[in-house]
Amino acid sequence: MSIKGKAYIGGIYEHPSRKIDNKSIAELHTECAKGALDDAGLTFKDVDAYFCSGDVPGLGALSMPDYMGLTVKRQDSTNTGGSSYLFHVGHAAEAIAAGKCKVVLITCAGFGRRGTAVRERGGPDAPFEYPYGPVTVNLYAMAARRHMHEYGTTSEQLAWVKVSASHHAQHNPHAFLKKVVTVEDVLNSPMIADPLHRMDCCVVTDSGGAVLVVAPEIARQLKTPRVKLIGQGESSKGQMGGHVDLTYTGAVRSGPVAFAEAGVTPADIKYASIYDSFTITVVETIEDLGFCKKGEGGKFVSDGNLISGVGKLPFNTDGGGMCNNHPVNRGGITKIIEAVRQLRGEAHPKVQVKNCDIALAHGTGGSLGTRHSSATMIMERE
Repeated sequence: MSIKGKAYIGGIYEHPSRKIDNKSIAELHTECAKGALDDAGLTFKDVDAYFCSGDVPGLGALSMPDYMGLTVKRQDSTNTGGSSYLFHVGHAAEAIAAGKCKVVLITCAGFGRRGTAVRERGGPDAPFEYPYGPVTVNLYAMAARRHMHEYGTTSEQLAWVKVSASHHAQHNPHAFLKKVVTVEDVLNSPMIADPLHRMDCCVVTDSGGAVLVVAPEIARQLKTPRVKLIGQGESSKGQMGGHVDLTYTGAVRSGPVAFAEAGVTPADIKYASIYDSFTITVVETIEDLGFCKKGEGGKFVSDGNLISGVGKLPFNTDGGGMCNNHPVNRGGITKIIEAVRQLRGEAHPKVQVKNCDIALAHGTGGSLGTRHSSATMIMERE
């Protein structure tokens, strides 16, 4: 995409201090943001996209929008060292040219010398959480318990996410766990963080992957079946100043954006790759994406709807993070890969979805119990 003449620099600001002992990384980011917005004559309310690199420990572009009180639909944490912010300006111009956003705030902050100031780790509000000992599984357990309280979701219903994934993994020779399991197997596995059992949790493995995105004219020259991107959405969800609701995810915003851009509805999706760090992640995500009503996710999965050849929404036909693989914080790429396989008709014959022409992939990064980022992608077989 050409960005010539399609984006401009609206405001700039250089922080005057060269040794800062009394400010946090988050404060420094915010001061710089305010300076650039003042230079342009804009306010924080005008911002609809936010980019920054790895300056803030704990995923800066995930934590900082919440800290600044921003509501954004585009984020980027690309970290390529000294060239990062040149990348960000280019990405911002492309996003604007594509109509994804109108005002992209890009901030940078760092300390050459630490001084004596205490620096927070894990994001601007994380130090307030540390005394309570938050770890990944107990944060997701809180979300699961709250969903149970609000909607009557049961451990048996959550277990069906694992059961469904195992039905698919048995056909994947590379899956870490190939054995088909039952609801009883899940419930009898050791309790890790009530109400989540060991089998409610994803596997942790070494792995990797790659996705090559090409221009239409290049795609026409390739021999592989053509799969085009038709919709994409992004959103973050933080602590919202203490107004915390653990029963929904950022998919409530990323999903509608993706569906609107694609011009399709959840009923048009033939296959879905859903990030499955924990069983509760899947249940909340399918609700938020509109595949069932809020609070009905437990019944939806326990009715067998996630199993290929049986249900309404075949998911993670490679076994997903539940059974196939899940490199720490990198499981999202496998969601795209399996969706493309389905659209090409290249999934295992036992799990290949018939007439699969439209597929969805969704990723979740962070924690449902505190702050996370959601991304939804819709693809179509041409």
